[in-house]
Amino acid sequence: MIIVIDGMNRHRYTRLLDEMFELRARVFGQRLGWDVVIQDGRESDQYDSLDPAYVIGLNEDNRVVSCVRALQTMGPHMLSDVFSAILGGEPPLRSPTLWESTRFCVDTDVLDRGNSRNSVSYATCELMAASLEYAQASGISDIVTVIDPVMNRVLKRSDCAPYGYVGKTTPMGKVSAMAALLDCTDERIARIRRFAGIEGDVFVDDLRQEALSDAGRADVQAAQSDEKVSAYPSKTQCMQVLLQEYCFDQVEDAATREELDDAWTLTVARQT
Repeated sequence: MIIVIDGMNRHRYTRLLDEMFELRARVFGQRLGWDVVIQDGRESDQYDSLDPAYVIGLNEDNRVVSCVRALQTMGPHMLSDVFSAILGGEPPLRSPTLWESTRFCVDTDVLDRGNSRNSVSYATCELMAASLEYAQASGISDIVTVIDPVMNRVLKRSDCAPYGYVGKTTPMGKVSAMAALLDCTDERIARIRRFAGIEGDVFVDDLRQEALSDAGRADVQAAQSDEKVSAYPSKTQCMQVLLQEYCFDQVEDAATREELDDAWTLTVARQT
């Protein structure tokens, strides 16, 4: 499943973001050998301070297993600055309907090599489809993405071949990098979904979104501090917390003695 974290809600998901930056450190710093800055086991750069959108994939245990960063191209972005060598002297692409997609990666240490929902292939396709759906819903028509030749082959095998390329393939760390163009069309999304067997909505619902937030996790752990529970709450645990908050809200909002008595009765009934 997929969650989108952006400048509007990133303050609510610091733990998920930490996991994402740790995954990026393992992939881009250790596995690919890119020249990236890693501090305290996390990889981030100046573009992470520009309020980009992060499309993040989670496994059944709600752990981060994939991620990609989306950034508008009207201002600073990686292809215009860090990867400008790819352009070979040509001006960077800039358009309000063009997003740059970078830092696409999956956790190959956690995901398996089969065809299940917990596989590298499924997680990759789910992340690609979700990022395109999110971009499309945000009014974006095209994506330029900096990838390596391996990812280029993955795109082709997943029936998501780029419709074009910008500049030239350029050495970067242990691998080379290239800039590919993808359109955010229904046809492309449908091809990816069909290839991986993805059905239904891939984005987390409102209930799970709340559960995944820092406050949601803290509430569940505090409410069940005497029990052995996962750091990532289930839907049932999250519902219990939301019901508790609702009951307390009813008590606080009571305007008359009768309303207060009814609210306390509801609260006590829920706890018994």
